[in-house]
Amino acid sequence: MTAPGALALPVPASAVVIGTGLIGTSVALALRSAGARVWLADQDRDALGLAISLGAGDPLPETAPSAGRSAGPSAGPSAGPSAGPADVAVLAVPPVAVAGELRAAQSRGLARCYTDVASVKELPLAQARDLGCDLASYVPGHPLSGRERSGPAAARADLFTGRPWVICPQSANAPADVELIRCLATACGAQPVCVSAADHDQWVALVSHAPHVVAAAMAARLERAPASALALTGQGLRDVTRVAASGAGMWVQILAANAGPASAVLREVAADLSAAAEALTSLTAGDEQAAKELANLLERGSAGVGRIPGKHGGPTTGFSPVQVVIQDQPGELARLFQVAGAAGVNIEDVSIEHSPGLPVGVAELWVRPEAGATLAAALGAGGWPVSVRVAGSITS
Repeated sequence: MTAPGALALPVPASAVVIGTGLIGTSVALALRSAGARVWLADQDRDALGLAISLGAGDPLPETAPSAGRSAGPSAGPSAGPSAGPADVAVLAVPPVAVAGELRAAQSRGLARCYTDVASVKELPLAQARDLGCDLASYVPGHPLSGRERSGPAAARADLFTGRPWVICPQSANAPADVELIRCLATACGAQPVCVSAADHDQWVALVSHAPHVVAAAMAARLERAPASALALTGQGLRDVTRVAASGAGMWVQILAANAGPASAVLREVAADLSAAAEALTSLTAGDEQAAKELANLLERGSAGVGRIPGKHGGPTTGFSPVQVVIQDQPGELARLFQVAGAAGVNIEDVSIEHSPGLPVGVAELWVRPEAGATLAAALGAGGWPVSVRVAGSITS
């Protein structure tokens, strides 16, 4: 997706993707959709086979042509970059594996330019430098997108649409190589953002790594919770804990690679939580100051949410929910959206909360405040029980 008013950048003609997990396969699918030729490699033969069966690319042969060499006469259409190196090689492997894969890929001359998608940048750069990799042709990158599911089966060609794709140019990089990685990001539908590797690691600790640990800590409280308590679960708990469902192994590697910045954020969060716990204890003794301290934290939290960028990175906009009781049956959501479209109302977000033991649920359709009454009237005319909540609006 190209930003409004921006010129579309050219799509890399060819790419090698090393690593066919969620991110690597999604990159490959996006590039294929944009018209690029893609070759895939992975030590996990099952993951590689699944990615290929999904149409993400062709298998990269064990021996691919090095820079300056062409393939032999027997090299067919799927034998690798037959005319020489690919435009770009994407290293879709964990942070600690990037440097080793970079050295191996460069020794084979797989591409003219190399990038990665690891969620930490300083560690791979330092390790690549220690291994003697060619840093001039390596432009570190990181698409900030993902899912709570993993593996190639969870991959989507639109996974990066509208999402930031961080690029960390190095002093040795040629401008043409940095531009190529920008083209890669935009071909995948992302919005490229250039920052330093150090700033990247500090910032993702705040917006991604520490939040995952906080979600996991809250979800861990549910491990031995009574079933009767879990039956009361609402959307708030699901929202807070959703990302905690991701695999622990991958996240241990990510957090270990960015341990310093992540631990600093977690200490600040822990201090706030500890202060909140103390305030609640003091409240039971009638301490009015404790109530003010608790309110201060909640107000700071509300202000922080208001700073999260909204659509297309613009200012946040307040939305109000229209609550609709719906039957748990096929086509019900499609009917809701059809009525909203006919009423000229854009649904900004949607959530569904099922009623335990009942064949109904409540759908919350978040719309601009001025559109709430219009949508409620249209849905009411369609026979749905509806209410418009004015208080408690969210931002997006």
